[in-house]
Amino acid sequence: MIFNLSKLVFLFCLASGTLISISSNSWLGAWMGLEINLLCFIPLMSNSNNMISNESALKYFLAQALASSVLLFSIIISSLSEGNLFFSEIINISQIMLMSALLLKLGAAPFHFWFPSVMEGLDWINGLILMTWQKIAPLVLLTYNYNASFMNSIVIFCLFTGAIGGLNQTNLRSLMAYSSINHLGWILSSMMISSSMWITYFSFYVFLSLTIILIFLNFKIYSFIQINSLMNSTPMNKFILFSNLLSMGGLPPFLGFFPKLLVIQNLIFSNNLFLIFCMVMSALITLFFYIRLSFSSFMIMSINLKWYKSNYLSNKFLYFLNSISLLGLIFIILFYSYL
Repeated sequence: MIFNLSKLVFLFCLASGTLISISSNSWLGAWMGLEINLLCFIPLMSNSNNMISNESALKYFLAQALASSVLLFSIIISSLSEGNLFFSEIINISQIMLMSALLLKLGAAPFHFWFPSVMEGLDWINGLILMTWQKIAPLVLLTYNYNASFMNSIVIFCLFTGAIGGLNQTNLRSLMAYSSINHLGWILSSMMISSSMWITYFSFYVFLSLTIILIFLNFKIYSFIQINSLMNSTPMNKFILFSNLLSMGGLPPFLGFFPKLLVIQNLIFSNNLFLIFCMVMSALITLFFYIRLSFSSFMIMSINLKWYKSNYLSNKFLYFLNSISLLGLIFIILFYSYL
């Protein structure tokens, strides 16, 4: 993605649409903010030199247009039936419709049909925006309209769809898409605890996604075959990359384990044991395919070239991010033990 003036304008409008949506005091204003956000992200996705990106932009537009129409329809129904006891059942149905529309915008299972295919056609910068920034407004709006029983089923769908869907993936963008669906299940479950809990988990998820995608962007890697071919001469870079993937999966002692520990610990206090069981099992499945990929990659013999200089370790910003990702949990433990 080339950051010319028009791209910067669309990025500014993209951020403005999200801020309008989360700061609005009416559902109609929130819908308008989501529409501004959608219409500004489409030009960022499109690329005249890449037909696959244009296809992804079209898929994204159709899925988001469907979600927006359902969202607007549910807002109209709830506003018309508000204050009328005869239409109390219709209000409940409109609440479920509104939540379904927001979950469709998020790409949550079972409304995830568009998310992996759209991610496959995007570059890493647009994929990072889709996985992180584009989720902020729908997640905030979901906290305003929350149905616990409906959300429990959605969380379970997200956990196992993201875990099982990533088992047979060799394309890294598809793998990150299914990983995002799995993490979305954890984020939605943390909403049951408190607003600060899901914001904490989402912040950790954004940091880990940023770290991994910057590595992929730095090496221009899009599949696991490229990892083995490009990183065989640099075992340290390979170690750092797969350590970050294991951190994304929630393996201790990496940083990604800490937010999952917080969510599980707080759900134990609410005695929601079945949901905790589903979350732990899905985390084990995601760790299984991350460890399988890491193990097979480390078993391949490295080629030692004396004249090869690593581009990655010379990048101080990436080195700093990965240091936090790999060692952050140790500093958090030391901080809490000091308190």
